Amino acid sequence: MVKERARILVVGGGYVGMYTALRLQRNLKRELQRGEVEITVVSPDPYMTYQPFLPEAAAGSISPRHVVVPLRRVLDRCRIVIGEATSIDHGKRTAALTTLATEEEGTGAQQLSYDDLVLAPGSVSRTLPVPGLAEHGIGFKTVEEAIGLRNHVIEQMDIASSTRDPAVRDAALTFVFVGGGYAGVEALAELEDMARYTARYYHNIRPEDMKWILVEASDRILPEVGEEMGRYTVTELRRRNIDVRLGTRLESCADRVAVLSDGARFPTRTVVWTAGVRPHPVLAASDLPLNERGRLVCTPELTIEGTTHAWAAGDAAAVPDVTAGEPGRECAPNAQHAVRQARVLGDNIAHLLRGEPLETYAHKYAGSVASLGLHKGVAYVYGRRLKGYPAWFMHRVYHLSRVPTFNRKARVLAEWTLSGFFKREIVSLGSLEHPRAEFELAAGGKPPHDPSNDPNGSS
Repeated sequence: MVKERARILVVGGGYVGMYTALRLQRNLKRELQRGEVEITVVSPDPYMTYQPFLPEAAAGSISPRHVVVPLRRVLDRCRIVIGEATSIDHGKRTAALTTLATEEEGTGAQQLSYDDLVLAPGSVSRTLPVPGLAEHGIGFKTVEEAIGLRNHVIEQMDIASSTRDPAVRDAALTFVFVGGGYAGVEALAELEDMARYTARYYHNIRPEDMKWILVEASDRILPEVGEEMGRYTVTELRRRNIDVRLGTRLESCADRVAVLSDGARFPTRTVVWTAGVRPHPVLAASDLPLNERGRLVCTPELTIEGTTHAWAAGDAAAVPDVTAGEPGRECAPNAQHAVRQARVLGDNIAHLLRGEPLETYAHKYAGSVASLGLHKGVAYVYGRRLKGYPAWFMHRVYHLSRVPTFNRKARVLAEWTLSGFFKREIVSLGSLEHPRAEFELAAGGKPPHDPSNDPNGSS
């Protein structure tokens, strides 16, 4: 049993952070009640985002609040700190944190001491020095970006419907997505499906008036579902009049003109960047060992190699794949591994505190599923390939079973059921991004938001 008070610090509130803390709550229930263990979770947001549902949230199939899981409700025995870890000194067992009150206090980052560290900050978007990308690009990693992109797409249709300038109309109806992974393909497919449906309510916009362009630097998309299903996905997208450009890079998007490496130029007000991720900066600001890709070097027990009382999993960790049968192979940094690693990680911390032997993480990759819009999808599961409606149905069933809490499962299922009886919502709430604009104008303050100065073209 635990003899001294153990302070466990979990950095990150994503898949690994939330599931690890949840597992610890269950495994150490008696120790928490007796005050022998303290679990602190540091997260920049008070919720965990279930990212596989972001494309459906962007398309309006799921309400944004049902894509997130409130940490304080789920982790009711943990201390939740809304902030970010800026550096880790594991030698001294301290982490530097900045919170929402840091700037107000003016005292700088606070130092938080711990005994055991779980480092699971996830990843951040990997950007390249593309001219105009910082000014005009839109990401797709958070629920705010997903809903903002939905509002933006509908607003572009409003602009195209009301303008008399053919150039403005053409740019508004051109949508460029960079990156052929899950995020890029699913976001484009769902939004194209939504915009195609929305066009029926505009008197002067037809689906064929819109240009949807997918740019991928490699020679294939969705590598997780296999080469055959990747080719099928390309064929399916092109059948829907989506321009898929493989082996192509975005060279520039300055002045709202997307310039591709094949020489094509597309005036556009929408450039969505989903071209990969990179490790969170806090990893480099620590004294823990990293591999050549900037990820933490881990053991099969999910401890950080060469250290004690330090653990990691998910995107931030290079975990050996013991099921691969070949040395040096690592587990893919995806949600499937992250959720399963978190369970083993939570169990192993409890084993360590109780003096019990640690478990080894071993899980064979089951496969992948991807949605391509309503009733369309691709899947590669346990060696079997599915496409069309069966793959789409499997995508929904799988992710419904994986989304945390019964509350979220019931709400998502209810929304899906109701959507079968009612029409889609086509409302844009772009003003949510500037909620004080009207009041500021009425109070004689700042002028109303100027769409011409908005890098995303939102009104």
